[in-house]
Amino acid sequence: MGILDKVPGELQLYIGGLFTVRRRQTLEEANITHVLSVLRVDTEKELFLPYKHLAIHVDDVDDENLLQYFPATNAFIQEGLNGGGGVLVHCAMGKSRSATCVVAFLIHKYGITPQQAIEQIRQSRPFVEPNDGFMQQLELYYTMKAPESVEDTAIYQKWLYQREVELSRSCGMPPDTDKIRFEDEHTLWDGTSEGFEMRCRKCRRTLATSQYVLPHEAKVKLSQHGNAISNEPSSTECAHYFIDPLSWMRPELEQGKLEGRVECPKCATNVGKYAWQGMKCSCGAWVVPGISLAKGRIDEVLVGASKASKAIRRPAMATAAEEDDGPFTGNL
Repeated sequence: MGILDKVPGELQLYIGGLFTVRRRQTLEEANITHVLSVLRVDTEKELFLPYKHLAIHVDDVDDENLLQYFPATNAFIQEGLNGGGGVLVHCAMGKSRSATCVVAFLIHKYGITPQQAIEQIRQSRPFVEPNDGFMQQLELYYTMKAPESVEDTAIYQKWLYQREVELSRSCGMPPDTDKIRFEDEHTLWDGTSEGFEMRCRKCRRTLATSQYVLPHEAKVKLSQHGNAISNEPSSTECAHYFIDPLSWMRPELEQGKLEGRVECPKCATNVGKYAWQGMKCSCGAWVVPGISLAKGRIDEVLVGASKASKAIRRPAMATAAEEDDGPFTGNL
């Protein structure tokens, strides 16, 4: 490990910190022609002459959106490599921001996972470690298959929406009405994949399909057996489905309330609840934000490629909380 470390492999790709740029002889020996700066600090332009330079002004914090710049940083790195020279990617310490951009490039070029890319870089620079927010963005980038334009993908747009919700939640406020993403206006069920519909038990109106269900993990509980303590999953079955916001909820969700009821748009039956600050499921898990359909108020019907229309038989699961039409309590 040194001031300037080459990413192991065939590429003339290097990673370092800000002071690396001042080591002109070192850069000349590495035949550096392109320098990518990933940091907020303004630096004098003369420092980067005669290199081709691209600056991405971001802080090393979890909530910084570095994902939006991946296509541009990838193109810049590839341009430098195509020209036969070396490319230096640096931030302040050569640990988080610069490593994130190099990992994104390796994902895009080789299709490897973020962890595989990080392990490759650590062979020459062991202390590289993208912060938790950047790691999440790298996982997202890998999931969306490293597209040329991240802004056009539904995954990215949904991630931006979730960031808006989290920002609003931290302020104790619902999201701005123009920022709410009604998922069925962006991704529609194609009618070919297997799944199920959730229909109002009273009027049979379809409320949602399984593609809009948000999975969550049941909270484990500590159980003591003699002197041994073990983690065991909660034995309480989930009484609700948590789902994405859907367009038929618009009249309620756009009222600017932090929490409230979800009513069937056809018969006005109370079929669920919502709370932008999150809700605790009966299994013990917290879901943020929480928009739920009570299983005791809906019927589930199989749909999909098999053209099955067989109702799923379920035991009666209406709890006291589901039957209660009183004020919303914030708990399921």
